Amino acid sequence: MHEIAHVRASRGLSSPLLIVIGLVPLAVDAAPVPPAAPAAPAEPPPLCSGSYADDFRVLSSQAREFDRQPQSAFSYCVRNTAVYECLSYGADGAVRHDRRTAVLHGTAFAYRKQGPDTLLLTNDHVAAWPAVTDAQHTVDGVPAGCKKVTETLALVDDEHDSYGRDDIPVTRVVTDPQLDVAVLKSSTDLHVMPWKIGHDAHLRERNVVEVRGFPLGAFRATNAGTVISAHDHDDFGDWDHDDFVVDALLSHGNSGSPVLAVSCATGEYELVGIYHAGYSEGSALNVVIGIDQVRDLMTTLKRTPHPHQGDPPALDASTRHLLRSAVDELGEMFFPFGTQLALLRPGDNDALLFVLFGKDFPQSPEPALVLEDLAPGADPAFGRLGRLWVGSSKGLVARDGTTLDAEAQAQIARVLDGLRADAAATAAYQRARRADTASRQESDVLRRMKRTLTRTAATRGELVQTAADLSEHFGPQSGEHGLTLADVAPGRAASTPARMPVATALKPAAPSGHAEALRDPVGASR
Repeated sequence: MHEIAHVRASRGLSSPLLIVIGLVPLAVDAAPVPPAAPAAPAEPPPLCSGSYADDFRVLSSQAREFDRQPQSAFSYCVRNTAVYECLSYGADGAVRHDRRTAVLHGTAFAYRKQGPDTLLLTNDHVAAWPAVTDAQHTVDGVPAGCKKVTETLALVDDEHDSYGRDDIPVTRVVTDPQLDVAVLKSSTDLHVMPWKIGHDAHLRERNVVEVRGFPLGAFRATNAGTVISAHDHDDFGDWDHDDFVVDALLSHGNSGSPVLAVSCATGEYELVGIYHAGYSEGSALNVVIGIDQVRDLMTTLKRTPHPHQGDPPALDASTRHLLRSAVDELGEMFFPFGTQLALLRPGDNDALLFVLFGKDFPQSPEPALVLEDLAPGADPAFGRLGRLWVGSSKGLVARDGTTLDAEAQAQIARVLDGLRADAAATAAYQRARRADTASRQESDVLRRMKRTLTRTAATRGELVQTAADLSEHFGPQSGEHGLTLADVAPGRAASTPARMPVATALKPAAPSGHAEALRDPVGASR
């Protein structure tokens, strides 16, 4: 005889789940089965496996009690209000002045008393608006090319606080755009963080952290999470610092919040970082500036700048020598200049010839500018401007730079500096590419150099437009004979350099005020 047993369980399904236990033969005289020995209880995972805890249960009773006191609130909502002046031209050619107001909210926390003042930490991007808006320094609602004219910092209750009489004014003491950290000062007696400064180098994955700030600027909040990556490096834009990543649910307005870990030795909180950014395409992937690299700024109140990894070399005599060696080896070197193409060729007597092609290259192969960069001699600078050729569809014509007005000379100098910097950066990148990049560190540097080239190209729009204006106004005029690139900048294949034409005095394209026409219109909407 057989018996079928049925067990039904919903388990969240729309219909019962039928589970067949089995066919059990009935045996009257079967021997009893001894009960199985109880399984040994699983050993709980350790709450502390290093310097910081993996669970908040390590938190001491004294720390828990302090959090219930009014003075435990040492984070504050920061409001930063800036006014930008934007210039534009009306239909009559008159300059118009338009003012735009920008407001943001973030978090700052008090960490030290200094005489009658209280010092606070926050992010640089909370404490300082960009001086001028451009492609790399944008402000919502403000066009590129606008200048900051006023800026006001204050501690407020939240973003809805419209009663200004009880706002607490604060001022900047020091900012570090590379670290994205700023120290603020207030003459008001504020509650100061009682916890020690920790060491982010001791953090490990799965350590718990607590973040105290003002998400969206709406209210004071405490978020908890864990360290999901103990190391990350942020070199976006002006930033260049080491971070760690947490999975706490953070928002705009949390920027500048203190990030605390629980010490296994004392059971108390320790400051291990400052929240500053999140991955735009990631959920709960939030990046925290490690406190170890902020410690000196907090104590000395002085910034110690350091070069970005992968930044282009400084424009000095040593960089010129390396660039000249590279172009001598290759014969010529193409490199990007904004959205356009530039060329570097060796000239006579250690000179360099910078060639900038127009926006229609290669369909229109005539260069817009050819600039001769002479060796500086005993001067430690990179070089000095030599001869100048300005081009159009008619070809190239030599111009005497000394006869140009001050505005045009300044524009040429800016374009030349941009060409020098971009050529040097490209030469350094190409040299690094040809080297052995077996190590991860070298590979990271190469990646950052490439990112710097891309980032720099995005900022060259104004110089590209300046070169186009120079080409339009000072290119070959009616009756002038245009030269080719081979005439003024022969390549390595040329056996003897072509004779350079003698520079001729410039005849302005406009009878008066032509320097004004060379200026880029400012304040155009993006």
